[in-house]
Amino acid sequence: MTTAFLTHPDASRHQTPAGHPEQIARMEAISAALSAAEFDALRRFDAPRCEERQLLLCHPQHYIDRIKAAIPPAGIYQLDADTHVSPASLTAAMRGVGGACMGVDLVMEGQVHNAFVAMRPPGHHAERSTPMGFCLFGTVAIAARHAMERHGLSRVAVVDFDVHHGNGTQDLLWDEGRAFFVSSHQMPLWPGTGKSDERGAHGQIMNIPLPPGTAGTKFRQVYEDLVFPQLERFAPELLLISAGFDAHRDDPLAQLELATEDFAWVTGALCDIAARHCEGRVVSCLEGGYDLDALAASVAAHIRVLMEKGA
Repeated sequence: MTTAFLTHPDASRHQTPAGHPEQIARMEAISAALSAAEFDALRRFDAPRCEERQLLLCHPQHYIDRIKAAIPPAGIYQLDADTHVSPASLTAAMRGVGGACMGVDLVMEGQVHNAFVAMRPPGHHAERSTPMGFCLFGTVAIAARHAMERHGLSRVAVVDFDVHHGNGTQDLLWDEGRAFFVSSHQMPLWPGTGKSDERGAHGQIMNIPLPPGTAGTKFRQVYEDLVFPQLERFAPELLLISAGFDAHRDDPLAQLELATEDFAWVTGALCDIAARHCEGRVVSCLEGGYDLDALAASVAAHIRVLMEKGA
């Protein structure tokens, strides 16, 4: 088996205003990084547009209708201070969800060992009825629910190492006892949620606030001491990753001090846990990362490890 890479040109058709950090150039940087010969072995798939019933796993119909109605025939429409849509945004977001669900299907059916979904807009800030933080739909939360409903899983773990708290994923999985959600993130920082006492309806949510300036040594210690033991006890049947690379020391939106090697390390450790509990089944979805060089290097390092572990 090997690693699946799911993306689609529609990711580069979702437009944001000039100067916006969540820009089309993110896809271009990732594409350039993955053009190297070492990534020829990736199994590449077009991310399909999801079905509306998949969105309904986490979002109510009135919210889906609101997003549809907000899509402009031309130009860019502002949903909130940070979140914008253009004519192709709905399709791009639905392909992000569709790619994540397809990634789950591929690993659950044994067609690949693990998968990475490179789509934009990201998803982990979208709450049940609120778009925010560049996000429209809760991609990873929907993928988790898809794994439960389609594949009958009762233990799905979601690990979010984006520098911002995965408030949307937390909201969407708050009452879901079959999910274990972990978010490590800088605090204080937008959106202001993610305190350690936010535990979920079943105590199945773990938030790990990190102070500005936290570097790789402390990050690794936190994961070794807190995250990995909980994941081992949970024994997931599938592991999903919200792979945000904006905790990188070069990222302009926050003040954590991780290096590319730290993302490779945490990826490898998560894959090892998945190997012990769920035959290595990992699906990772792109979230943040706004310094283009750091993003490209970090995604390449992340996928390189997925390929090594999936060989």
